[in-house]
Amino acid sequence: MGKFEITEELLSELELLESVIKNNVAGMFGGNRKSKSFGSSPEFADYRDYADGDDVTKIDWNAYARFDKLYLKLYLDERQMHTRIYIDASRSMSYGDVGKDVQALRIAAALAYISVCEMDKVSVYAIKGGRLEPVISGMVGKEAYLSEIGKLSGIVFDGESLISDAIAPSNVGYGDGMSVIISDFLTDADYETAINTLADKKRDIFCIQVLSREELLPLSRGRVHFFDSEVQSKSYRKNIDRAVAKAYKEALVYATERINRAAQSRGGSYILASAEDTLGEVLFGKMANVGVLK
Repeated sequence: MGKFEITEELLSELELLESVIKNNVAGMFGGNRKSKSFGSSPEFADYRDYADGDDVTKIDWNAYARFDKLYLKLYLDERQMHTRIYIDASRSMSYGDVGKDVQALRIAAALAYISVCEMDKVSVYAIKGGRLEPVISGMVGKEAYLSEIGKLSGIVFDGESLISDAIAPSNVGYGDGMSVIISDFLTDADYETAINTLADKKRDIFCIQVLSREELLPLSRGRVHFFDSEVQSKSYRKNIDRAVAKAYKEALVYATERINRAAQSRGGSYILASAEDTLGEVLFGKMANVGVLK
């Protein structure tokens, strides 16, 4: 596994992300969600411009005196959204010159940041075999984020991950936020049950498939000895010729389309990210293209 850490570069990317969030965030992480995080509780959250028909009792007259413009006070709703991020911690996620594991952690850190900026609660879990290991529980606010997010570096990527066995029995709130699954999804094991379970609980679903460049564009040719990265007792030898390479590409298309269909059939979203993609490409390119961020 490569090393994941909160670097100055990552913090700079997150600061840029925050400026985009403040100016224009919509989709599943922003203001278009059916459950809004602003309400009538006494805890102040933010301002927005006054519009005709708004409650005049919520106008900040002190702000009007200073800026000669009407602003409406927004308050936190007691029905706080809860973003739950599930990270595939199998050994196969460490495959590639640039580890899929590090990319998965970077994406998880960015999505957690978006959520705390949206005043949502965040929990992060590692999928280890058929169980969930809590990594971060109920994180709220940017101060907590800076204190807690470094725990992601403690996730050990080893063994296999059984996504449905881990997620389906877990306790999640009904319709109270987004569930994000980050995995390579290169498995014969069931993951559709996890998606269906979360959908039945009215959760927003977002599946992020992370693959390495070698998996997307394999260059191996000739006689090759393969080992299963998650069950190392499994191996086989194969002569990689043009026909085998073509069959692999077809199998890869099937695998990516399978997870895409599984997510979209239950109203969720899906993206495919390369381990080599920058956060900007993932967030402002691929996530924006499917409407999770705008």
